[in-house]
Amino acid sequence: MTNHIHFLVTPQSPTAISNTMKVVGSRYARYINLRYKRTGTVWEGRHYSSLIQSEKYLLICHRYIELNPVRAGMVVRPEEYRWSGYGANAWGDESLLKPHEEYLMLGLDIESRCHAYRELFQHQLGEADLHRVRKAAHYSQPVGDDRFRQQIEQQYGIKLGQAKRGRPKKRKDGVG
Repeated sequence: MTNHIHFLVTPQSPTAISNTMKVVGSRYARYINLRYKRTGTVWEGRHYSSLIQSEKYLLICHRYIELNPVRAGMVVRPEEYRWSGYGANAWGDESLLKPHEEYLMLGLDIESRCHAYRELFQHQLGEADLHRVRKAAHYSQPVGDDRFRQQIEQQYGIKLGQAKRGRPKKRKDGVG
């Protein structure tokens, strides 16, 4: 986790995340370049993003992100990681974070929500969930069930999934 970061955000507009990353990247690069007397970009590559089926996978993504420093051996407990939102979600620490409605549904008040959130972390994520989130993040694919993916394909007229590498094979009828 010393070479990447995770954000779990709900944008206010379709281009909000890309614009934010553009601004952060340019301002951070300027700061780093001035401070360390260097030139060029700071980030190694582009950012990856994945739509999340909130009602089923948002809290799984929370757990994936906030347990990442634990899995990496950087800390023993998620609240020990300085850059985590765990303190705000699990203990009600003051934060700039605005809670997602799925988080708010964990309880009627802050105390019950925090307790329910901490309970989610009593067990590690299963291998299937780890694989699902990692694959989605790596390929910028949605995190959701088949119905969710089909809705996205229909709404935007796109085909989700990994395409085969290389040039498409010619059809036998000579078209394409």
